[in-house]
Amino acid sequence: MPFRHAICNEAFEKWDFAESCRVMKRLGYQGIEIAPFTLAEDPVDLSAERRREVKDIIASEGLQFVGLHWLMVSPKGLHVTTPDETLRARSWQHIRNLIDLCADLGPDGVMVFGSPKQRGTVGGLTVAEATKNYVDGLAGVAAQAEERGVKLLIEALPVEQTDVVLTLDEAVEHVKAIGSPAIATMFDTHNAVDEVEPHAELIEKHFEWIRHVHVNEIDGRHPGTGDYDFVSIFRKLNQLNYQGWVSMEAFDFSPGAEVLAAESIQYLNRRIEEAL
Repeated sequence: MPFRHAICNEAFEKWDFAESCRVMKRLGYQGIEIAPFTLAEDPVDLSAERRREVKDIIASEGLQFVGLHWLMVSPKGLHVTTPDETLRARSWQHIRNLIDLCADLGPDGVMVFGSPKQRGTVGGLTVAEATKNYVDGLAGVAAQAEERGVKLLIEALPVEQTDVVLTLDEAVEHVKAIGSPAIATMFDTHNAVDEVEPHAELIEKHFEWIRHVHVNEIDGRHPGTGDYDFVSIFRKLNQLNYQGWVSMEAFDFSPGAEVLAAESIQYLNRRIEEAL
């Protein structure tokens, strides 16, 4: 297969971490993407010893650490675009703490910056003002991310979720404005629901800036439970010689972690074979 499969770990949140890694590897995944809240309420509280332990477990089970997502689920109350300067500074310090966590868990990690509720407009700000706070904050942490070998990825989100950075066009515009090799973007099949261009064309248009791909159905269930056209995006990614991860992120865990993980990778591999 031309792509490396990863899986986001929140479906396995209640599992023993080593056992979850063991199952992921057995099912055919090569990488693990971690939601920080599954490790600690606040990443700054995760000791150096525990970070080494998590890193060692991932390696010993034959996986690679891919990066972090769901960056601002915890601690509660953070917001990166708020007009409250004290809260905004504390929130961006949280991102700095996550940059260190990401670097401590493995080399070349990505941080997928979705967090719709923690970046949308509040406190009477206009969308333009909130967006400026978001972009300025990213620019402010870029040097640390670059120094630590981490890439922060602006994730475009649908209007149903937020009002700050809604399209891949806009995300790339901000990436270019910041101008740091540590700031890029990514593509998520579920969160591209509002995009007007065909997704394969959108990927080709912005491929230079895309460092990560999330796969799921438009409604957030795991791949194979809907009718998303994965073949077209896999064909395009293969044509463009995509070298990043294809990471499965589901939002409906009701089938159970092992079932959704197994069904997803089996279905995705069939679609990849069809695309080649």
